[in-house]
Amino acid sequence: MSAPALLLDAFLDMQAAERGAAHNTLDAYRRDLTDYIDFLRGQGRGPGGATIEDLRAYLVELDARGMARATVARRRSALRQFHKFLYVDRHRSDDPAAALEGPRLVRNAPGVMSVDEVDRLLATAREGLDDEKRPLRERLRAARLYALLETLYATGLRVSELVSLPKSAARARDPFVTIKGKGGRERLAPLTERAKRALVDYRKLIEAASPELAQGPFLFPADSDSGHLTRQAFARELKTLGVAAGLSAAQVHPHALRHAFASHLLQNGADLRVVQELLGHADIATTQIYTHVLDERMRAMVRDLHPLTDESRSEQG
Repeated sequence: MSAPALLLDAFLDMQAAERGAAHNTLDAYRRDLTDYIDFLRGQGRGPGGATIEDLRAYLVELDARGMARATVARRRSALRQFHKFLYVDRHRSDDPAAALEGPRLVRNAPGVMSVDEVDRLLATAREGLDDEKRPLRERLRAARLYALLETLYATGLRVSELVSLPKSAARARDPFVTIKGKGGRERLAPLTERAKRALVDYRKLIEAASPELAQGPFLFPADSDSGHLTRQAFARELKTLGVAAGLSAAQVHPHALRHAFASHLLQNGADLRVVQELLGHADIATTQIYTHVLDERMRAMVRDLHPLTDESRSEQG
């Protein structure tokens, strides 16, 4: 194995062992950095001898290939982490990527559903749940969708985490569900009383309608390769529900409920680091896409509480 390949393997081992990087993340690093190493080989160099000029030339080449800004930004991040590892682990005496400039991915705050829109979506999902005249299969499908929505809005789970929940998550006595997220990291997500009731009611229906399916390990079992409801099936059902609730199909998707969960908590005074933990973000910087909510809240607080604002003086007068 060549020296560059050994350095890459050492970096990936560190990401897996020390940072708990997920398999998909490691695959992405390997693809991105292998491409970078191949580029350096064409310049007659390896990672141990690369200069800042080599790094900039590589980014220019990526742009010339027509790569999306998001892809270029991801590769730029991989280069910085790789070269920082080489420096810290003493494979080289400097870090040429420390001053690396290049196209950054600008992350805009996500479009967030309002509390009223979420309420309308949930109310539409609840319609007809108690109508015993409906066929059992229809009631089961409606109860599953409602349980999914209540759980998603109560916890802010990633959709992949939601659809693969174990059926133990429906135990009525448990105030939390344990989530195994990215990189195998575990966290607790609190359930609201409404979400717990929705899950219990749904499980009663599935045990009555499909006892064999209910015996499986998943909370939302389905006849699929994974054994549970797929993300795509949930997204389709959610869009149909959104249209029925009078919302735009484009704005209603599983991630929109995760965004709403985080934004509405922050609007009501939650600490950003608490929201980071609930969302399962390894880095606070990822959670900071929601700082627009904090900015608005801080402006309102200063406007309403500062003794020298025009509004405060007019109220005192």
